[in-house]
Amino acid sequence: MSRRFVISTIVLLFLWDHLPAIADPQTNLLNLGCSTYNATNKSLFFANLNSTFSDLHSEISAGINSTVTTEETHSSAPVYALFSCRTYLSQADCLGCLAAAVDKVRSCGAGTGGRVIFDGCTLRYESAPFFDQGTLPGNTAVCGNGTTALPGFPAAVSSLTGDLSLAAPSIVGYSAAAEEGGVYGAAQCAATLSKEVCAQCLQVAYTNIQQCLPAGNGRSVDAGCFMRFSNVGFFTANQTVDLALYLGRSGGSSKKRGIIIGCVIAAVIGLLILSFLAFLWTRKSRRREDGWKGDILGATELRGPVNFRYRDLKSATKNFSQENKLGEGGFGDVYKGTLKNKKVVAVKRLAVSQTESAKASFQSEVKLISNVHHRNLVRLLGCCSKSQDLLLVYEYMGRGSLDRFLFGEKKEVLSWKQRFNIIVGMAKGISYLHHEFHVCIIHRDIKPSNILLDDNFQPKIADFGLVKLLPGDQSHVSTKFAGTLGYTAPEYALHGQLTEKVDTYSFGVVILEIISGRRNSDPKLGPSNQYLLEWVWQLYEDGDLVELIDKSMDPDEYDFEEVKRVIKVALLCIQSMVSLRPTMSEAVILLLTQAEPKLDPMRPIFIDSVNGVRGETSSSAYTSTTQATVSITQFSAR
Repeated sequence: MSRRFVISTIVLLFLWDHLPAIADPQTNLLNLGCSTYNATNKSLFFANLNSTFSDLHSEISAGINSTVTTEETHSSAPVYALFSCRTYLSQADCLGCLAAAVDKVRSCGAGTGGRVIFDGCTLRYESAPFFDQGTLPGNTAVCGNGTTALPGFPAAVSSLTGDLSLAAPSIVGYSAAAEEGGVYGAAQCAATLSKEVCAQCLQVAYTNIQQCLPAGNGRSVDAGCFMRFSNVGFFTANQTVDLALYLGRSGGSSKKRGIIIGCVIAAVIGLLILSFLAFLWTRKSRRREDGWKGDILGATELRGPVNFRYRDLKSATKNFSQENKLGEGGFGDVYKGTLKNKKVVAVKRLAVSQTESAKASFQSEVKLISNVHHRNLVRLLGCCSKSQDLLLVYEYMGRGSLDRFLFGEKKEVLSWKQRFNIIVGMAKGISYLHHEFHVCIIHRDIKPSNILLDDNFQPKIADFGLVKLLPGDQSHVSTKFAGTLGYTAPEYALHGQLTEKVDTYSFGVVILEIISGRRNSDPKLGPSNQYLLEWVWQLYEDGDLVELIDKSMDPDEYDFEEVKRVIKVALLCIQSMVSLRPTMSEAVILLLTQAEPKLDPMRPIFIDSVNGVRGETSSSAYTSTTQATVSITQFSAR
């Protein structure tokens, strides 16, 4: 670590705490978003929310950290909160910004999530952990009115914001402010992010903020980062950071290079503007309006997916050869493909109807799915629609699906740590689909073959969004069965009643499969424990859950009490009564909380494809063995 790096870090931290107040908390409102889900226990929720706000105030008052977090999780109404203040604000102004943010976000009422972004700070709270989130759908630019007459201003903005996006992730606190060529700029990430996630978020911010040019000021806002530029100073000169220290170049050469780069960028921008005007003339496209379109918690304008050429995908998969086939399922066959740039992808050939209306719906659905970004969800890269083929292009997962490790012919041993991380990652991914994306996506077919693993054994859920979504104005919807028996909740299999709790039930079944290393139904085990759920319940009643644990795991590598706690969470997830099952955000909390769940599970209903309903119920049997089907439908916003 260089001496200059240490000195600049100390100075940055000192200034944030000791500079005199400038009486400007910078409370210009950029974004206010509220969850449409309300807390069930409102009095407890408000008590926890007030407690987190008080804790945030205390931490800002007592320390020098610009990003602080707090959580109230020991109840049925958990609250996680994060407050991030711009480091060039004085401590007094930071507290003022926090007070204004708390006052503004209270307009969310009993909503289980809320976010307010000012020029000077960001405040967010949720009912589930979110501190590792960087860029999310809804990230956008907020542009000022008018333009600046300063010569070379657009080029100077591009140069400075580019340097900020590269330097800030390497600076302690992920924050930097600088002035160059009459441009004032700042970039900041929440300190809870990793360096890689911060860098990714700021790259998106850099791209977004260019849309504001040639305006005299602009901001880029996202879930985990913030960027701003202006032709008027919004911080003092002694609050700046020498970006050259973090970009691998000296200050003098930086300025010289900046002038050269500025000239080049100005020329390039000029050519791009002319090209863009020509494009508008020939295509008669509508001009994108300046300003805000939608908010972060519920974006109304989505980016479309990349459209691949059919002949490129055909070549990449060797004409969809058996050699390149990775697997098949209810939604279609999947092939490994190598694009011309050597990038390896997975190409899914959808088995859906080929009507014109189906193709139109395919485009709208894929546009939405392509905006789903979460570390535990398989990324949709693009699509292709040609003749009788509807193709989806996904990121490639080299380790394949979870069922290969649990039930494959050459079953590979997973440690308890790996299994627990897979369970938690699945829960976070499903929770994102249910509660954090701007529409509620119900998967309907959660099972090991739809859980893919990356090189680090992190789980990524596949095939989400390919069946009906829950309408925002209904508590449930009756629909044609689309799932896999053995994983499907009784109310859905028997009556077609679909809610988010259908995925909760399937998740509980998969937890038990992961812990036991056996399928939910295995005729080879005989009638006494052929059905996993019945066997687990019997072991639970007998107090003999240790028998459930996969014998391939080393007993010295796991804590039985932790395993037992996770089994109990699974049993809560497969409750017969929908209202007794936790939401997936609650399931995340139950898994990460060390204390054993206070609720005791009740005997569930068991369904198999041969004998129908098993257990304590008077409902008629459902005997169909139909596997998952796909129907293209409209997505409904929350």
